[in-house]
Amino acid sequence: MHPTSSQLTAVVFDWAGTIIDFGSCAPMGAFVRLFEQFGVQISIAEARGPMGMAKWDHIQALGRLPRIAAQWQARHGRPFTDADADHLYDVFTPMNAAVVPDHAGFIPGALATVDALRARGLKIGSTTGYNRPIMEVVTPIAARGGYVPDNLVCAGDLAAGRPSPLMMYRTFADLGVWPPHTVVKVDDTGVGLEEGRHAGTWAVGLAISGNANGLTLAEWQALDEAQQQARRQAATAALQAAGAHYVIDSVAELLPVIDDIQARLLRGERPEGQSVQPT
Repeated sequence: MHPTSSQLTAVVFDWAGTIIDFGSCAPMGAFVRLFEQFGVQISIAEARGPMGMAKWDHIQALGRLPRIAAQWQARHGRPFTDADADHLYDVFTPMNAAVVPDHAGFIPGALATVDALRARGLKIGSTTGYNRPIMEVVTPIAARGGYVPDNLVCAGDLAAGRPSPLMMYRTFADLGVWPPHTVVKVDDTGVGLEEGRHAGTWAVGLAISGNANGLTLAEWQALDEAQQQARRQAATAALQAAGAHYVIDSVAELLPVIDDIQARLLRGERPEGQSVQPT
């Protein structure tokens, strides 16, 4: 494909909070129980903070938070180390894998959106902060439900995960798509959006279905309109700060955004803001 192409080639989705698991709930209880097992209390809000990172990086980031680090020092008589992160990660993986089937339902509209994108000739890529052992549980469940993306790149597959662009680079190679401005990254986390931006793609943030909101579908629907709008505004601001070109509630609202991005490409616009001559 010519490097000045003005036609979209692919959409790359995150998994939890984007395609499955409204609220991105599967990892949260596992992180809380993990640290409890080692005598340290963490909150759901703290657990959500580094969401989207590779899970080892996530554990390390939690262990470095001052409140958590102080508890670790008091409980274990020494600072939290990378060796501790290694040990907790080994405990976490089967713990998380055990709960993901309970949170593997599709986000409303996800399958219809993917089908519509495929009908337009777009390839469907996927990257995730989950590692391979966890995704070996998730992908068969998703496949039985009708979702089989054209590739999968997991945390731990490459030398660095999010927010580096390496998983996106692998996705470009897997799908055979380029240049990056013909690709759209869709994610519910800041580091997932940064992954796309660093790779040179368009970035679409999801304010309600994922980690930025952090509520199940039932919890979200139970809020009144004012409460919903307040949470939407807070999540939108956080995702925009991470570099989102667009922020929508969920993938159910993605198609008009894809139309707009395609129109912008034809006008010569690019994700980084520069203008080029249309081809």
